Amino acid sequence: MAATTHTVSNQVPPLVGYDVFAADRALTEAVERHLAPERLAGVREELHDLGRAAGSAQVQEWGTQANENPPKLRTHDRYGHRIDEVEFHPSWHRLLGHAVTAGLTDAWGRPGGHVRRAAGFLVWTQAEGGHGCPLSMTHAAVPALRTDPELAAEWEPRLTSPVYERGLRPAAQKAGVLFGMGMTEKQGGTDVRSNTTRAEPLSADGEYLLTGHKWFCSAPMSDGFLVLAQAPDGLTCFLLPRVLPDGTRNVFAIQRLKDKLGNRSNASAEVEFDGTWARRVGEEGRGVRTIIEMVAATRLDCVTGSAALMRQAVAQAVHHCTYRSAFGGVLIEKPLMRNVLADLALESEAATVLALRLAAAYDAGTEAEAAFLRIAVPTAKYWVTKRCTPMVGEALECLGGNGYVEESGMPRLLREAPLNSIWEGSGNVQALDVLRALQREPQALNAFLQEVGRARGADHRLDGAIKAMLTELADLNGIEARARRLVERMALVLQGSLLVRWAPPEVADAFCASRLGGDWGAAFGTLPHSLDLASIVERARPVAH
Repeated sequence: MAATTHTVSNQVPPLVGYDVFAADRALTEAVERHLAPERLAGVREELHDLGRAAGSAQVQEWGTQANENPPKLRTHDRYGHRIDEVEFHPSWHRLLGHAVTAGLTDAWGRPGGHVRRAAGFLVWTQAEGGHGCPLSMTHAAVPALRTDPELAAEWEPRLTSPVYERGLRPAAQKAGVLFGMGMTEKQGGTDVRSNTTRAEPLSADGEYLLTGHKWFCSAPMSDGFLVLAQAPDGLTCFLLPRVLPDGTRNVFAIQRLKDKLGNRSNASAEVEFDGTWARRVGEEGRGVRTIIEMVAATRLDCVTGSAALMRQAVAQAVHHCTYRSAFGGVLIEKPLMRNVLADLALESEAATVLALRLAAAYDAGTEAEAAFLRIAVPTAKYWVTKRCTPMVGEALECLGGNGYVEESGMPRLLREAPLNSIWEGSGNVQALDVLRALQREPQALNAFLQEVGRARGADHRLDGAIKAMLTELADLNGIEARARRLVERMALVLQGSLLVRWAPPEVADAFCASRLGGDWGAAFGTLPHSLDLASIVERARPVAH
């Protein structure tokens, strides 16, 4: 074959060898905004180290390998003994180990810990999203366990440890552990109150035997799980260890691993309990209330994980268009492509700013901020995760046919994009949760309105959107059927308020004109042409540092 027919030109160099944190101006500014000055230098150094690792060729290859070699279920050993183990590619363990060492399971016990962790989670999961699942659940188990001081004292130091130890052994023999969660069942899904798994109390206080099944049990290789089961006094939360203190395996029969659309590096399983030993967490009959803080924390990670996918998609699209030429010029200089990229960048920045604001509310720890989170978390979970899939799809299209090829990494982002909208309650669940908070917790609405009101008077389009939102909130007619519409408006107003206060004027102007002012089409790339689109795109460009 003639070599002259294989001359390579006008191809884009890979986006590799860069600092993922430093290249994200919206994120770096958010970290500076929300962290106390005395902690900023140390956290910034940690995030730069994590960002350089995430942007390295080695870690990007780990992500590829972990997805090309998905986990395998080993139900029995060679002699026929039941072992119920999941085998992962070494790259999965490298990714997870690096994340644990970087403190991505440790936020609750350190000042500014949630902002630091959220920023790190957003940076690191851009390299590979699947292993974010056990990171999230391990982190989120802490507040649930704190309802039982004895359990918290035993398990929290291991959950927040920077030591990653693979393999199933008694937790007391490990310096660090991972946690999973088992809530949904075949017959109920999100309706966990219809769970049929039974919990029979033993003579020892707080000990039970569980019998039943879990339809989705994420990260089944974990050391322990928080699960829901029906005790004599109702639905109750339990801590289920994989290995018992005496070293024997707890009964935890993995029936199969799910064959999922995306998130393929991570294992999700169907499991059966048959006389499985567990310890009660919280009071009998209060299982949902006990585990709800874990659910809220994982919902915030769904927001942050979607923001990470969005940011990586935008970075790849802008990078490609910076180098690729078509029709006589570089793509990034073409007015219509610039419109598309600016629109994508707005969506990404709004998601990032909102995610870090929620993390900062966790760090504040005040009653007012807790009330704000009660509405803001499900609102953000609904909207940001919903926007992720169409946004990543549009970013993929910016690469053309190259983006449709697995080697680009864009198909993996697109397959991952719907996940966070489904996990921890799909869109309807989030919207209805907001309605419940509005109806039962007036202090939550007050906190939300105070937050968006901080930007009042700064932009007439934002002011108009706040007024329209208040009108919708005052109308209870058909409120359940209107829940999605209402929560969407609330999310956009909240994002607009944050951007007006903190983003550069060109970003806030474009967001308010399009998302709040209605000067926008039904697809990305339909911003008003009179805006400063070039500055918005340049701000999103992942320049190497």
